[in-house]
Amino acid sequence: MYRAGIAGATGYTGIELVQLIQRHPQLEVAWVTSESSAGKLLSDVHAAPYDYPLISLEEGMKRAADVDVVFLCLPHAASIEPVRAFQATGVRVIDLSADFRLTDAKIYERWYNTPHTAPDLLDQFVYGLCEINRAQISGARLIANPGCYPTSVNLGLYPLAKAGWLSDQVIVDSKSGISGAGRQTKLLYSFAEANENFTPYNIGVRHRHIAEMEQVLNRVNGQHEHRFIFSPHLLPVNRGILSTIYLSVPAGVTEQMIRDLYTETYAGEPFIHLLPAGQIATLRHTSHTNRVAISITPADPTQPDGPDYIIVATLDNLVKGASGQAIQNFNIAVGLDETTGLL
Repeated sequence: MYRAGIAGATGYTGIELVQLIQRHPQLEVAWVTSESSAGKLLSDVHAAPYDYPLISLEEGMKRAADVDVVFLCLPHAASIEPVRAFQATGVRVIDLSADFRLTDAKIYERWYNTPHTAPDLLDQFVYGLCEINRAQISGARLIANPGCYPTSVNLGLYPLAKAGWLSDQVIVDSKSGISGAGRQTKLLYSFAEANENFTPYNIGVRHRHIAEMEQVLNRVNGQHEHRFIFSPHLLPVNRGILSTIYLSVPAGVTEQMIRDLYTETYAGEPFIHLLPAGQIATLRHTSHTNRVAISITPADPTQPDGPDYIIVATLDNLVKGASGQAIQNFNIAVGLDETTGLL
């Protein structure tokens, strides 16, 4: 039996991890931390039957020897020092923040507006996009869990990028449930503001998750540098990511060729659900699961200057977009069946 520490257990990704571990047959919770609620029980903070004592992160670092893996569910820029401390003890670390997803410290500083204080650790991390980096994840001690939006876009486009069929400019229109913003008290995320509303934010080339899309998809095939116009929106639901992606393909590439490409690329992938022609991916295809649903739809052939195809990729932002993918990464890293404990 493996034992886990969860830093930041009272946030949405943290409590999701606790719940996922309850059904994992070979992983159990050893300790959980909360800076704002240390001294309380987890059940005091969440309406859930988990009476784990909440300790400080400092106490968790002292108890590194009690665990086999630490899941860091901390805000961006808050994971760097804990990673250094846990890494020094030899414990496996899976970081759910963005602090180690980008391989270039200058790019991190550009998108996150703060210097990276541990650039020496960046090349020691594996980017944990399981379906693409499975071989590198196996046995890895330091894993950077991908962002939720980039997971939908990167898995939705990876086959096309690998084949060299992805257009230089890609338009991504994404929607996220409110839990994607974390458990915070910002006015925009209050019920009265979000309910019966639909809000775009950081549209164009402003959202920091673009950096992950570029890092993954521009490296798949060295022939192209793809430019992403990315428009995220706040959807008035609790959870879910839906990315609608508009793109062009080279002349002569047919829908059947694209479908064959996706089928071959994702053959045997337990969490990729390629929908048949005529179906379009929705939030309900993936809610509360670790799955990604992908649909492929031809655009209007009467518009020669428009996009050729519309790819829709959906996932649950708290599961495949965060905590579920973290469990999948753990399973791969330690040599378990990667579906263990996951739906």
